[in-house]
Amino acid sequence: MLILCGLIAFDQGYAQSINTPGDYLSSDFHKQRREALRSQLPDHSVAVFFANAKRNRSNDIDYVYHQDPNFYYFTGYKEPDAVLLIFKEDQTMKDGTLYHEIIFVRPRNPKNEMWTGRRLGVEGVHSKLDIQQVFDNRKFENYHIDFKKFKKILFYDFYNDVRDDKKDNGDLFDLIRQFKTDVHYPSSSNPDLTVEPVPQNLDVQSLKRIMADLRGIKTPEEIKLLTKAVAISTIAQNEVMKALKPGMSEAEIQGIQEFVFKKYGSEYEGYPSIVGAGNNGCILHYIDNQKPSVSSKEMVLMDLGAEYHGYSADVTRTIPVKGTFSKEQKAIYDLVYDAQESAIRASIAGTKWRTTRLLARKIIYQGLVDLGILDSIDQPNSYYPHGLGHHIGLDVHDAGNYDVFEPGMVFTVEPGIYIPDGSPCDNKWWGIAVRIEDCVLIGEDGQPHLLSYRAPRKSEDIERMMARPSALDDFVLPDLEGN
Repeated sequence: MLILCGLIAFDQGYAQSINTPGDYLSSDFHKQRREALRSQLPDHSVAVFFANAKRNRSNDIDYVYHQDPNFYYFTGYKEPDAVLLIFKEDQTMKDGTLYHEIIFVRPRNPKNEMWTGRRLGVEGVHSKLDIQQVFDNRKFENYHIDFKKFKKILFYDFYNDVRDDKKDNGDLFDLIRQFKTDVHYPSSSNPDLTVEPVPQNLDVQSLKRIMADLRGIKTPEEIKLLTKAVAISTIAQNEVMKALKPGMSEAEIQGIQEFVFKKYGSEYEGYPSIVGAGNNGCILHYIDNQKPSVSSKEMVLMDLGAEYHGYSADVTRTIPVKGTFSKEQKAIYDLVYDAQESAIRASIAGTKWRTTRLLARKIIYQGLVDLGILDSIDQPNSYYPHGLGHHIGLDVHDAGNYDVFEPGMVFTVEPGIYIPDGSPCDNKWWGIAVRIEDCVLIGEDGQPHLLSYRAPRKSEDIERMMARPSALDDFVLPDLEGN
């Protein structure tokens, strides 16, 4: 009786208001995005989106669930085991009701919710997310959508990496399996070794283009969340600048950054944090962050971004451990800064992305020649091995087009120079790695607006920030060895 009462109380408590942030994307935003997609769908078509899969971490522990960005973009739904269908033209239900979108979601389950958290359920999705046709995901199997009547069925192809939760009918595995059956999706092999024909109405390419068009231009609601994610990330960078001391570990530096993220309500990191001291900074996506002690002779490259309500920042600063740059460190740092500053100024609506990329590369290569690191700008090298930037949004490398800059685009500008130990140049440059990465918005005026302005970029401004006292100066933990 006690257990039953507990379940009832939990179920009733779900309906009550809970203390959650009030600045999530609105249901109107998601509804408008669905309408924007419908306007770009070809005639007599349907677009199908599946929720992200749950991922196993180890044994009976899963990774913290993160929704598929496209699914979240169109629904605001943050739970697994769901499928969304958006139709170009109105569809008719058996009772004559017209509809143009339908979603199948996890049902309420008070017993499971006691263990794994609240669910919206059918009614919650209908009322809170403002989607009219909502069904229990277990009903998808027998809903019998006639996919043959559509000229195009648009979806993202499958990676066949979804586990079957045999205790949960209607899970993502079941939804995908039923969809494949309904659309006659070709299997990878069949008994008679003949190749199955692919139905002509299956389209796994067009959504990539459509979503790049939609997600590459941010709405005011999205810009507000991205601006906050960037602000959080820059303040975290500042706090590390003030707190950094020789002898800290890379993991400790990472921890300071991510504490600030949480302090401001960031749910996640937008990507695995990169904290590379010295030569480790030459590994572009270094995420081990296990160096036990950073040296006063080194710089630390810190590439971290807070994710706030789904939207990820991406900010990189490179700072000297001792608080001031050496002559060689400053020379490389200022060269990267000059390239970045020129590229940001050139990022004007109508300008080609390629133009700014080539501009930054030209400045860096000429600077390396002037420093005697390269013999000529044409000398093959890997000191600047990556591009200049990318869109940010619901993905840290967000969907978007890379032709010309347009108002509403939010992107990074991130030139860098990396000189690993053993490079074919004077060894005084070895182990120097610098990347400066900032987030830029093309405003309605067509001009670039720096969103990450709170974190200093100039070398002298970084030194001034590092000279300031830190709130962590007196934060000392007990010695684990008992000394």
